[in-house]
Amino acid sequence: MPLRRYSSLIPLLAILGSVTCLGLGTSWAKHSLFPLVGAQGTTAVRVGFSALLLLLFWRPWRWQLSRADLRTVALYGAALGLTNLCFYMALRTIPFGIAVAIEFSGPLAVALLASRRPLDFVWVALAVAGLALLLPLGHDVSNLDPTGVLFALGAAVCWASYILFGKRASHLHAGHSVSLGLAMAALVVVPVGVMHSGAALLSPVVLSVGLGVALISSAIPISLEMVALKRLTPQAFGIMSSMEPAVAAMLAYILLDERLGAGQWLAIAMIMAASMGSSYMAQRQKRAPAAAVHT
Repeated sequence: MPLRRYSSLIPLLAILGSVTCLGLGTSWAKHSLFPLVGAQGTTAVRVGFSALLLLLFWRPWRWQLSRADLRTVALYGAALGLTNLCFYMALRTIPFGIAVAIEFSGPLAVALLASRRPLDFVWVALAVAGLALLLPLGHDVSNLDPTGVLFALGAAVCWASYILFGKRASHLHAGHSVSLGLAMAALVVVPVGVMHSGAALLSPVVLSVGLGVALISSAIPISLEMVALKRLTPQAFGIMSSMEPAVAAMLAYILLDERLGAGQWLAIAMIMAASMGSSYMAQRQKRAPAAAVHT
């Protein structure tokens, strides 16, 4: 019995470990790689090494792929690459925690657009209010850089596209789709990094830190997420993943000395609440028809 009770903590610990690794890897990249190769070069080495690691681990060439699936995986990978590029471009001028919160509006929009319950408008209102507190819509609302905000919003749109294309590829083995998707993402972002940073990408420091960032930001989180997904419904996974903006903001405060105001913390909390509420209601909505059948 005690072992069973503790085993229920495994998904939570796995997701907490995943979002913490993502935050650590991104903070490390911003601190160590941005000054050397910029956001574009950082994206190139992170995605490039992540693709290489997963290609070697999963060896996707062992599986056949239809032409339709190849197109879906290509779109999925391109969206993944652009998500990473836009997010790192946003980090140049706005705090890490705020960039994550804005980016989170992408998957939140996907979840809300798929819902039809009146209560879902509450989550929409919470998310919109949270974003209104973050976005530089007026002189007194925020001091955020508009370009950084636009890149974060671009990352949100790309993340939403990544989710939609990922659903189309969900019938494939996870290792197959993720490894090929990252390979496509690398084809999209590595040329951008090369054009921006050139031979600086071949620096031993850049290569070693880039490999470490790829391992911490991609290989470990993806593995931990797979552990969690085996034990959770997608909705429960979404609820637990909603802690990511807060974890990112706390790590940025500790590691990068990025301080947020009370209004910005409130905005992050509102976006997290909208995400958790949307995921929770989706879970209840999914259970309701099953309960009706049993009764």
